[in-house]
Amino acid sequence: MTKTLNELKKQISPKVLKKADAKTKKMLAELPLNELRQARELSQEQLAEMLHIKQASVSKLERRTDMYISTLRNFIRAMGGDLEINAIFPEGVIKITQFHELKKGRGRVSK
Repeated sequence: MTKTLNELKKQISPKVLKKADAKTKKMLAELPLNELRQARELSQEQLAEMLHIKQASVSKLERRTDMYISTLRNFIRAMGGDLEINAIFPEGVIKITQFHELKKGRGRVSK
């Protein structure tokens, strides 16, 4: 006999459900660039067109572990987001603001 998801959930303890929900939220809050792009329903080709680069360059960017902040910002903006950089200390989180705007004459100026 086939059971519905709701029927199965009734058989699982609330503690286990809560733990699974927290794990799911954490997984969705932390994504590599390629999975973020896919979640935004964009192909590498579409993103490359928006960034005025080749599809192969998007592929390389998605695999990089180190890049300029401006490159990452442009990548995120092309997907419809905005980049924030935070420093996390035991006392709390501090938003780093010096990267919001590039100086004129040095690359793109952010909006």
